[in-house]
Parts: sequence; structure tokens; C-alpha cells
Amino acid sequence: MRLARLLSTSALIALGVAPALAAPAASSPDHKSNRHQAAAAAPSMMGNTAPTDEVHEEHVSVSGRRKYFDGVTRRDVGGGLMQKQDAAKSVSSVSRDFIEKQAPGQDPMQLISLLPGANVSSSDPAGLTGSHMSSRGLDQTQMGFTLEGFPINDVGSFQTYSQEIVDSENLQKVNLAQGSADLDSPHLSATGGVVDMYMIDPKMKAGGAFDVSYGSYDYTRGFLRLDTGKIGHTNLRAYFSGSYATEDAVHSEATNRKLHAEGKIVNDWGDGNRVSLAIVGNRLYNYLNRSVNMASWDEYGLGVKDKYVTSCSAGATCTRPNGSTFKNTTTSTISNTVYNGVYKDPTGQTTKSDADYYKFHQNPFTNIYVSAPSTFKLTDHLTLTETPYFWYGSGSGGGAYTVPTSYGATTMGGTLEGQSVAKGSLLYEPSITTTYRPGAVTKLTLTTGVNRLMVGYWFEYSKQIQSGPATGIGADGTPWSVWGQAANYVFDNGQTYQYRSNLTQTRVHTMFIGDSLSLLNNKLTIEGGLKYAIVTRDAQNMLPNTSTGPYINKTYYEPLPTASIRYQINPENQIFISGATNFRMPTNYALFDAGTYYNVKAPNQASSGYATRGTSNLNPEISISEEAGWRYTGSTVMGSITYFHYNFTNRFFSQSQCTDDACSNYYSNNINAGGQSTNGVDAEIGTRPIFYHLRPYVSFEYVDARTTSNLRGGSGSSVDYLHTKGKFAPETPKYQVGFNLDYDDGNLFGAYSLKYVAKQYSTFMNDEALPSYVRMNLTVGYRFHNVGFMQSPNVKLNISNIADKHYLGFPLSVQTNATTMKGIFGNTVKGTAPTYAIAAPFAATGSISAGF
Repeated sequence: MRLARLLSTSALIALGVAPALAAPAASSPDHKSNRHQAAAAAPSMMGNTAPTDEVHEEHVSVSGRRKYFDGVTRRDVGGGLMQKQDAAKSVSSVSRDFIEKQAPGQDPMQLISLLPGANVSSSDPAGLTGSHMSSRGLDQTQMGFTLEGFPINDVGSFQTYSQEIVDSENLQKVNLAQGSADLDSPHLSATGGVVDMYMIDPKMKAGGAFDVSYGSYDYTRGFLRLDTGKIGHTNLRAYFSGSYATEDAVHSEATNRKLHAEGKIVNDWGDGNRVSLAIVGNRLYNYLNRSVNMASWDEYGLGVKDKYVTSCSAGATCTRPNGSTFKNTTTSTISNTVYNGVYKDPTGQTTKSDADYYKFHQNPFTNIYVSAPSTFKLTDHLTLTETPYFWYGSGSGGGAYTVPTSYGATTMGGTLEGQSVAKGSLLYEPSITTTYRPGAVTKLTLTTGVNRLMVGYWFEYSKQIQSGPATGIGADGTPWSVWGQAANYVFDNGQTYQYRSNLTQTRVHTMFIGDSLSLLNNKLTIEGGLKYAIVTRDAQNMLPNTSTGPYINKTYYEPLPTASIRYQINPENQIFISGATNFRMPTNYALFDAGTYYNVKAPNQASSGYATRGTSNLNPEISISEEAGWRYTGSTVMGSITYFHYNFTNRFFSQSQCTDDACSNYYSNNINAGGQSTNGVDAEIGTRPIFYHLRPYVSFEYVDARTTSNLRGGSGSSVDYLHTKGKFAPETPKYQVGFNLDYDDGNLFGAYSLKYVAKQYSTFMNDEALPSYVRMNLTVGYRFHNVGFMQSPNVKLNISNIADKHYLGFPLSVQTNATTMKGIFGNTVKGTAPTYAIAAPFAATGSISAGF
């Protein structure tokens, strides 16, 4: 009901705004005005983030070429994996030609997985639980993601949840800028580049589109979009769409569900004036996937879904679900690689594995995005671009834990519904986050002859509330409330238990200015700019006895210069060189104490405190990047190659430290962990149709990333450092190769793709690694001629992981060392097992779609 109210409110806003946007349809502008508009909108690294900076292809028609209802042209280079680029930095794109041939509902990260540097892994074929991504070895929390010009990273953790963003049917294109953000990019975490997503525009004629899908794991999905066409004697037009998908969880007994709605309203008039309103609503009812260590993967592989599997401690002899026994000879705990499908041990024993029941790991979430990117041509030379937005999200991620025994440093009991709870019993603890995030990006662009000046300002205020109450669990293992809204556990002093309870208010004031000079008949373009970010976090921790106190206030000031040179040798060949500075703010959770409070006995009383400990003295992570590249844009072949170099300082790292020499308990906190230096090469090449409608595409990346400092390691109550300097950076495959071969003759179409990812270290000491893998996908389909009211109906079969390769897809928790070793000062540094995400196995999806 709450989602319905939010969606209906959003729709009313859209319908209320639409008449105000109406303006008479304009006559064709003269050629002189067109030249001014092209100059003002020329892509550059200074500012090209808003969708109004993009060319809107819905207005472009090519004589003799048919464009289908779904946006497919059959002409895009590499089957839609390459587009002409002009920015003086590395940028790669996917267009409708590629997007439409993937399984309906794929998330944006899955769609860009073949591009240079994009290391993407998904735990389910349909993308309902999201994907993991890194680019050039930098993960998604170090990248900025925008939709229609506004930021969609979580403002606290900087995570991006790709399953929430947009339906693939409504995506016009996705840009991956592997190296740096534009000056006008509204991001606090873009040390590793940006991903910009743009929705399609409403059609000029009334109509719509639909598709239905069914596939492996009982995947079922339906999508419907309705276009109004032009309303009255204006260019005002809109579409509204909705989709619903369900899928049995690949790695548990659960069923994931997703309800999604979108709308977009557009009006353009005169010479370059445009107003738009985009609304996205999403409601997820999904379950978390389990992170696994290497020992568990070696023992259980894809896991045992329908049994109760007891965890096996290091050195113990344990029984498998089939009755056979084994001895755990590793230093890690071996657990089922999926959450158990049975709540209680059939023998009646109570074990720690009771907490592994899949119903305890639900992840419901609701989010609403509203953005109104608009451009107003104030004069022939002056353009105003305005992108106001609002981001709302609320959800939880659950887990089951034993009854708490202390209120901060004070040992204390409590009750649930007025009744005492036996020590060691399980309670359900949802981790609840609610975020309100309004903001706006404003910029003015002045074009005078060969010069273009841009000045702008990004303001944002966000309020994020995070809590972790505890509630009861039914006899069958069902939580009383996945939102924690049932009766909560209350301490004897009357305080409600919270494993975390905090409020973060973040204010962003970012000014930017850039100038572009075009010389030698626009062959040579020189650009320079400066962004100055002022970010204030006002935080409050409501837990007792915290190490930082109840109030934490921190302001960051960061100047971020950028410069580039681009030279157009001839119509086909272009070279560029650029340098940029980007930053990543410390996360908000790094500020707060949270979790269980440990009262440590003498002589280590000073180590008493929460399991997670906050710090307010972290510095922003800084990246200085340089790129130099060459592009070839021919009538049939398109290619590019880019050399890149990064230098990072103040890298963020979460470390664990034992509270005593026996390491009976440990705490974690976030630190600045020195630097990293990265060198590498990206390349891609593709063609328009050749040899009977074939369009091949190949991408390649080589990376050499090295840690440039020795990291601190946990060694009992002592402090020591490990010899990490010069080691290869974790989460970074040295080589990646992508390949796609597309065929489309207008009726029969298909594609075969392959992605090779080299091994990825999961520790800074390089003593454990995720093995290399190859993943192959296949698409075949047939597009019919119009049938009655249906335009170009088509049937399609998508097969992912056609070899049914079982592999680990991505490191989730990187550690300093996996095995015990000596530190620089001679202390023993105990190893900790890294954890990983399991990649999705074989899946097939059939779909039917048509326009009308």
C-alpha cells in the first residue's frame, strides 16, 4: 500500500506538471541556429552528464533505414557495443541494438559487462538480486552512477543496487567512462569513473510496447509501456510503463519478486529548449545471497538448498547432509554455500546454523526516483541546464542473532512482549535504512566563437536514518516482521535494543567552472576546469558508550582540477590526452560504533567496545588519473585504444583487530590504508554489418595495479604491518577480453558473446585468489512483419552461461592475508578467509515482444 501511494503521488505530480510544460510546436530552426546549438552541446569532459546534453535520436531519421519499435537499427557498430565518441577521455557505450537482444529485465551492470574494463558478475541470471561490478580494478563503491543526470549511489555507503534502477526496455543507452567523472557529475565517490544511464524519450505517435518472458528457475516477467504521442498542438508527450517479475532464488529456497514502474514526460520547443520529467518506482521482495569462503566452496559448490547443513569449525570432523563425514583441515569454518532451506536441525539440537535459515535473510526495499533535467536556450550564445531531483529509499536486510546481553557497557537483560527470552535464543534483526535526498545541478554554458565557458553549482541535502531493532521469530522460522515493526526486544531499563541507531545529514556544495577552446577549424580542442567540493556530514549515534560520542561533525574541502587536449587529425582519426583529479568521501557507516559490545577483561580493558568502531579522522580517497588515446571512426570499422595511469592516496580499508592475545573477540574499523599505482591499456574494435549482416566486436584490457604501502594487520593485542608494498592489488584481473558476434538480417537475429576474466586476488598479500573464468552467452530470435495492430512482433531465446560453468564471480570481502604469517615487526598476523559471490549458473529465457 505504501508503494502504491508513493507511485500514485508521483503520477499525480507528473500529470500536474505536464500541462505546465506545454508549448507550441516549433518550426524548423535555421541552419545558423543549428550551428550554435551543435557548438554548445559538443561532448567534452567538462560537462556532459545531463540527458539534455545528449543528442536525442528519436528526432533523427536516416533515409532508407528502418528503425523498429524497440529502437533497434541493425546498423550500430559491434551490434550496439560501440558508438562514436568525442570526449577527451575514455568512454564506451551500449545502445538499443545490444540492449534489446539481451534477456528482458537485465540490469545496467549486466548490459555493460563486455565493455573494456567492466568486470561484472551476477548471482542470478535475471538480475533480481543485483550485480557486482568493478572497472580497472575499482569496485562500484568507487564509481559514480547516474540516471537521467542525477546520482543513484547510496549517499552513505556509495553502493549501487543495479536491480532497482530501470527497466532495460526503457534504456536508450549506457555510457561507461572508465577513468574519470565530468565536471558536472554529481558524485561523492567517483575515483574509478562513472556510469551514465539515459532513458528513451516518449514517442511522437501514440502506441506502446509489451513483452512477456519465461525461463529457468521459474522466471516469469511481464512488461507494458504506453505512449501518449504528441498531446494537442505541442511537442508534449509522455509514456508510462510497468513490469512485474518473479524468480526462484538460484542459491536458496526463496522466491524473489520485483514490481517496477516508470514514466517520462518531455516537451521541447524553439531552438534547443527542452523540459523533461522522469519518475522511477521500484519495490523489491528479494532474499540475500550468501557470501562464501573458498573452503566452503570447495566442499559444497553451488550448495545444498533443501537440507539443514551444520557449519564445521576448523579442525573438526563433521557430517555432510548425505551422512558421510569429513575432517575440516583448513583454518576456516566450512558452511553451506546457500542459506539452509530447513530451519531446525532434524535431530532436535540447537546449533549456530539455526541462524542460517533463508527466511532470516530477506532484503525488501522500496525506492522512488524523480528527476526533471531541462535545458533553456536563453540567447543564441547562453544556455541554462537545470537537473533537480529527489531520491527516496527505504528497506532492510535481515539476519538472526542471539539475545543481546548488554546495553552498551552495562550487562543487562530484557524482555520481548513482556516475557523473558532464554539466553542463546535467536531474535530477528533487520538492518533498516531510510533515505531522503533532494538536490539539483545547475549550469550555464556561454559559447562565443571558438570559446565555450561553463559555470555550475551542485547542491544536495540528504537525511539517512539507520536502525537495527530485534523482534521475534515464529516456531516455523518466520520473522514476526521483516521491517522490525512487530514487538521489539526491550532492555530492563526501558530502552529498545538497537544494534545500530544513527542519523546522518549530508550537505553538498560543489562549484565547478570549465573552459573549452577550439582552434585550427575545430581540429584542436583544449579544455581545463576546476571543481571545488564542500561536503559536511552531521551525524548522531544514539547508542550508549560509543567511542566517538553521540555527535560527529565533519566537513571536507576538495579542489578537483581537470585538463585535456583533443586533436582531430582527419574525419576518421582522433587523439586525446587528459588528466583529472577525483575523490571519494568516507562512508557514513565509518563514523559509527555498532554491533555487540565486548567488555574485555584485564589486562586488555582498553580494547572494550563495540564490534564495529567508528572514526571521524578519515581523509577522502584521492585519485589522480591520466589517459592518452587514439580513436578511429570509419564508415564500417570503429576502434580505440587508451593508455591509463592512476595514482591513489588515502585508500579506504576495513581492518580487523583482536581485543586480546587469544583473539577471543575482535573489532573492525575503517582506516586510510596508503596508496596504489595503476597502469594499463583498454582497447575495443567493432564494425557495422559485414559479411551477410555480421557485426563483430572485441574488447581488451591489461592492468598492472600495485599497492604502494604496507598495510596494518591484526596480531593479537599488538600492532604490526604486512609486506603488502609492491603486491598486486586485489579485485583486479590482469587481463579481460570481451567478444560479441551479432547477426541481424531484419527477420532472423542472434548473437554469441564471450567474456574472459583473469584471476583476481582477494588479499593484499596475494595469498588467495579467485580463479579465472570464461562465460559464454547466446541469443537467437526471429522478427516478424507487422501482424494486425502489432508492430514487428518477435520471439527470442536467451541462454546465459551456456557451458554451465560453476565458478566464483567476485570477491566480496578482501582481507590483508588469508594465511597466518609474520609481520614486519615479527609478530604473528592471523589470516582471515576472504569471501566471494557465487556466479549464476546456466539459464534459458524465452520471450515474446511487440509494439503497437
